[in-house]
Amino acid sequence: MNRMSIGKYMLLMVLAVILVLPSGLAKASGVDWNDAKITVQGMGIAPPRAVNPAQARMLARRAAVVDGYRQLAEAVQGVNVDAETTVENMMVTSDVIKTKVNAMIKGARVIAESVTPDGGYQVTMEVSMFGVSNSVAQAVLTKPAVVEAFPEPVASVAPAMPSVSVSVNVNANVTPAPSLPTPPSIPAVTPPAAPTPVQPAAPAAPQSVASNAGAIGGFTGLVVDCRGLGLKPVMSPVIKNAEGQSIYGYKNLDYDKVIAEGMAAYTTNPDKISRAGSNPLVVKAVSLDNHNGNPVLSVADANRVLLENGKSGFLDNLKVVFLR
Repeated sequence: MNRMSIGKYMLLMVLAVILVLPSGLAKASGVDWNDAKITVQGMGIAPPRAVNPAQARMLARRAAVVDGYRQLAEAVQGVNVDAETTVENMMVTSDVIKTKVNAMIKGARVIAESVTPDGGYQVTMEVSMFGVSNSVAQAVLTKPAVVEAFPEPVASVAPAMPSVSVSVNVNANVTPAPSLPTPPSIPAVTPPAAPTPVQPAAPAAPQSVASNAGAIGGFTGLVVDCRGLGLKPVMSPVIKNAEGQSIYGYKNLDYDKVIAEGMAAYTTNPDKISRAGSNPLVVKAVSLDNHNGNPVLSVADANRVLLENGKSGFLDNLKVVFLR
């Protein structure tokens, strides 16, 4: 077979691959909130102008990477930054954020690649939702001007008792000292004491529930059970109480920690709550707010969360898990 025949043969093979593969080569992209990653699979084939197998493979890989970039852009733009705003909305209103997002996508990692049996090429590409470098959070979350303090518990409502309590077992083994003989008593004459006037007891001063409750302590994190409510994962969630007051939000936290770790972990598996530590405080959301993006707690549960955070600081350390 001469060189011209070989060229025609390769061209026919490439055209056959084009006809066999569907026009939409891209696999479905996906945002994995459990692992806080966006992963896509890009597919590509060689153009007819490829003159040899090596060039065909190189051009097919390039096409697959371009396809991966396109899918990542679509997936990232659909991510909810908060309950009302997507990345796409932010890119439309801010050229700075648009530039950062595009740069982040171009820096995506190729974590796997292979030649497909039909002669095409496949790459798996990934970007992280959170991280100190090349993450979605770094591209879209801006640093607040000031860090706001967590609110005080609502004084008129008693904090709920936690569903997961801290138990302390104290085992005291004390050996009693040997008894000594009692010396003979010496009778003494005691003059009768003057009667003590009885004073009426003064009424106790009223105290607020918040100041009278006190924290139990020892909790390592917070688990908010939102199962059955249809919670929508967002990058910047807000936990509210039933009166509409925010008790946990982006503006209460250290910006660098939020970028590196995210405000909370999302999971559908009750066994995957390690972020909240070995002894989490567990509360049940009573409803959702703002397009199902923000959990709402009863005022009593919210009071307990604030009291325990004041003692243990798990909100400050982002040890929060949403079970959905």
